[in-house]
Amino acid sequence: MEHTSPIEVSNKSFAELLISMSKTGFQGRRLGLAFEIWLEMLKEEKITILMGLAGAMVPAGMRKILTWLIRNRYVDVLVSTGANLFHDLHEALGFKHYLGVDSANDEELYREGIDRIYDVFAYEREFNKLDFLISEIFAESEGVFSSREIVEMIAKRVRKDAKEDSIVLSAYEEGVPIFCPAIADSSIGIGASLAGKRCIVDTIKDVEELTEIVARSEKTGVIYIGGGVPKNFIQQTEVVARLKGYEVDGHDYAIQITTDSPYFGGLSGCTFEEGISWGKINVKSKKVQVFADATIALPILAHGLIGVKRKNYPVFSFDGEVKVRYS
Repeated sequence: MEHTSPIEVSNKSFAELLISMSKTGFQGRRLGLAFEIWLEMLKEEKITILMGLAGAMVPAGMRKILTWLIRNRYVDVLVSTGANLFHDLHEALGFKHYLGVDSANDEELYREGIDRIYDVFAYEREFNKLDFLISEIFAESEGVFSSREIVEMIAKRVRKDAKEDSIVLSAYEEGVPIFCPAIADSSIGIGASLAGKRCIVDTIKDVEELTEIVARSEKTGVIYIGGGVPKNFIQQTEVVARLKGYEVDGHDYAIQITTDSPYFGGLSGCTFEEGISWGKINVKSKKVQVFADATIALPILAHGLIGVKRKNYPVFSFDGEVKVRYS
């Protein structure tokens, strides 16, 4: 039996700190193990790494970290809430989120046109400008599209006016598909509702495309920031793939950072062991769940990855059928 190893205070890198934490206990140990599992994924020659992104991560200041992960191909596919993508586009166009307080007078904020996300503020009038821009994009796009295609159309339009790099723009430029299965449950959906019904989002096409990516990948690893719809949407691809006749045995690697607990029965907190019973997680998978605030854990993990080089990553094609090859 291996013994714990107390962390010594010394001049060490984030990577060294995280490796040291993996020899301790509690959530510190789990964070260290998450880092080691992510490193192991990046060493695989043929693997697709999928990230599920929930929670208000962009207003909380995580945009540049997520953009950096995409630019370095530490993430190959992103499944996100619509809210994170909307706030990302908001910042890409030069608008801001502001440092606020959670004890603010919300009635007064409402009168001033200020929206509050815990201790972060934003101006409603700035959100409305993006609402109307999204409405224009939907109004100009006639047809039926997956959310992946919708996000790419938005990226093309916003790219020419962008003042900052962003999750949506980096993914578009790096060939990282973004799926947003609950796109209507966000300000993107609000903007789309103002445009009429010329542009239709086919969320079943999302299911088909993401399932094909997973089924055609040699191996898959998943990283969940929070839980919610993005987590289940990625998880269920294994079930759908088997129903389609593919021989899949669940995701090979799994990391989750969440503040939700399993004993309330919700998907956001359910364990990967529970996922094994569904065939969503491989019995032999390397997995860890870190019960911590992602705004603390994600920056530490990302800084630990600085300098890590990946040999190969998947390249996707959606022309007629979904294809996956490794560069």
